Amino acid sequence: MADIILHQYATSPFSEKVRLLLGAKGLAWHAVEIPAILPKPDLLALTGGYRRTPVLQVGADIYCDTALICEVLDALAPAPALYPPAQAAAARVAAAWFDAALFTASVTYVFQPAGVASMLGHLSPAQVQAFSADRKAMRGDTNALRMPLPEATALLHETFGQLETQFAAGIGHVAGPALSVADFSLYHNLWFIRRAGALAQLLEAYPRLQAWYARMNTFGHGRPRVIDSEDAIGAARSADPLALDEGVVVDAGLQAGDAVTVTPTDYARDPVAGVLLALSARRVTLRRQDPRAGALNVHFPRQGYQVQRAA
Repeated sequence: MADIILHQYATSPFSEKVRLLLGAKGLAWHAVEIPAILPKPDLLALTGGYRRTPVLQVGADIYCDTALICEVLDALAPAPALYPPAQAAAARVAAAWFDAALFTASVTYVFQPAGVASMLGHLSPAQVQAFSADRKAMRGDTNALRMPLPEATALLHETFGQLETQFAAGIGHVAGPALSVADFSLYHNLWFIRRAGALAQLLEAYPRLQAWYARMNTFGHGRPRVIDSEDAIGAARSADPLALDEGVVVDAGLQAGDAVTVTPTDYARDPVAGVLLALSARRVTLRRQDPRAGALNVHFPRQGYQVQRAA
């Protein structure tokens, strides 16, 4: 198997979700530290335009979105299982909600004035301005990652209160008795809030939730080794993309070999263009060619992404 390469940055909540998962799986992996804001020329050479963090690379195959990254890592290292059969559906639904609705509430809560100094205090005024402009551009004209503060705070308290009750009843994990992908999706929200200085006091009302967090935290980050982005591009260039055998499911008149674009439907709506290789209810894969990285397969989850014939 080619090396596992995670394109990430230290303060990214979704990167922390995957780092913890790599620790739970006991995996060795390579870390490429990418910029938190555009430009990201080395990352975009691999993804073709997808700019969200993190991105997983295995040889010449590029996996976008942590919903898909979790599936890929679970296939590479099946223990501990992320989708235990008795609670797989509940785990997937809960993980999707934590990654979307709860994360939106977490961002709103953390980036109120009392939390900004803790989150961005290490940046210069010019860097803060650039970060703010970048995130505004990511949101575009959508309401993604926006929520009124009172509603965000109420959502956090309601969610954490429900989990506190569940843990008190002896259910040790988020989606049932077994560890699952939902635990990792909840974890990065708490990790993010805990970094917000005095605002992290919100969690003090939920001791069982904090005990669950402490147990999850013991997984660590596996065995990372930092490499340069040029090394990652070289790894892609020297590898062959995986030959896919699941075929293409007809969807809206699309067929294998069609020129298409894949675009997130919520925020950071940067389309990725390529030749359609595979399309199912769960995944879409494009083949693209990059002058630096060579032939690449770029994979996305089907949910949350729009697939269209290229103009």
